[in-house]
Amino acid sequence: MEYDTKEFDEIRPYEAGEMKQAFNDLLNDRQFSTIMKGFAPWLPKSIRNGLLKLLFTGVKTPLDFQLRFMKPVVKHVIRKHTDGCTFDDALLPTDKSLRYTFLSNHRDIVLDSAFLDVMLNKHGYSTTVEIGIGDNLLIYPWIKRLVRMNKAFTVRRGLTAHEMMRSSQLMSRYIHYAVTQKHENIWIAQREGRAKDSSDHTQDAVLKMLAMGSPLQDTPQATGSLPAMLQDLNIVPLTISYEFDPCDYLKAQEFQQKRDNPAFKKSRQDDLDNMRTGIFGYKGRVHYHCGTPINQWLNELSGLPKKEFYEVLSQRIDREIHAGYRLYPCNYIALDRLEGTTTYTQHYTDKDVRRFEQYLAGQLAKISIPNKDESFLTERLLTMYANPVRNYLKVKSEE
Repeated sequence: MEYDTKEFDEIRPYEAGEMKQAFNDLLNDRQFSTIMKGFAPWLPKSIRNGLLKLLFTGVKTPLDFQLRFMKPVVKHVIRKHTDGCTFDDALLPTDKSLRYTFLSNHRDIVLDSAFLDVMLNKHGYSTTVEIGIGDNLLIYPWIKRLVRMNKAFTVRRGLTAHEMMRSSQLMSRYIHYAVTQKHENIWIAQREGRAKDSSDHTQDAVLKMLAMGSPLQDTPQATGSLPAMLQDLNIVPLTISYEFDPCDYLKAQEFQQKRDNPAFKKSRQDDLDNMRTGIFGYKGRVHYHCGTPINQWLNELSGLPKKEFYEVLSQRIDREIHAGYRLYPCNYIALDRLEGTTTYTQHYTDKDVRRFEQYLAGQLAKISIPNKDESFLTERLLTMYANPVRNYLKVKSEE
């Protein structure tokens, strides 16, 4: 299929010929310069920018930029703020030149795709991922430039129903184009926003969006074959497991704020606080697990009515994601505490319990809101850590 690629200009990442100008614009941005000054306050701006320009030499594509600038930063985050990041791609074909759409649970605004990029590079894949990022996070011009240099395409938020339909169709066409003609991988979350309670479930609307940009849309072939509209994306359910979520206390805080004031909405500053905390907070062990590519079983759903097709597809993807959880002692401790049992004591020690209790106390202490309800907040935190076990056990009981 021939695509009119100009229609993607409003949402796509930068292309090779645009990188140099984008980088110069970034260096000349006052807010970005202030941030860079914080890393090396003793260096004059001219010398600092000169060094960055020297590092930029030879960078022609967003992938070059990722490998030159972002990979060292992300590896530093892994070393300093985690106890290691691991990657399991055993269920993927051995041909590492294949392209995938990684449909993932969502743990961190910035790092979900960034860690994946590093893992793909480490394990011999020939490229990284393009990512969808909500325009609600692109609150400053320098952020928008930086993410577009880093292979991000824009997901528009806060639209009317008509605008949302147009935006979804455009984004879907772009994703199909990126996978099949640009030969890029895609990372996209299984739902809009993070699951605040860590119970991960795929939104049917995300799958419908992915299908609507298919070249088969509005053709006779699409009438009886919804699976065919998704097959060229080569969708892989991806499970991300954090031992500790540094944003857990912010999520618990938001639960109480919404409980006490149903009209409460996060501010832009709240989004920035979540981004900063997610990047620089302690995460413990982190694991990425690739499930079975859905093309291996997608045709089993042929012939289902449209509504049922997407419902069943979401459920199957959820089972893949839930079965891929890497569970840690804190997950089992949280479930036992919530249920008032000792059912899962074989999965943790007294030392694990003391460590987790100390961790919870530290996270609760970070919450400073009016009428702080410690009992409610503790229950919310425990639920975040217990839900992956619940979902995992449910899948295993159905096998």
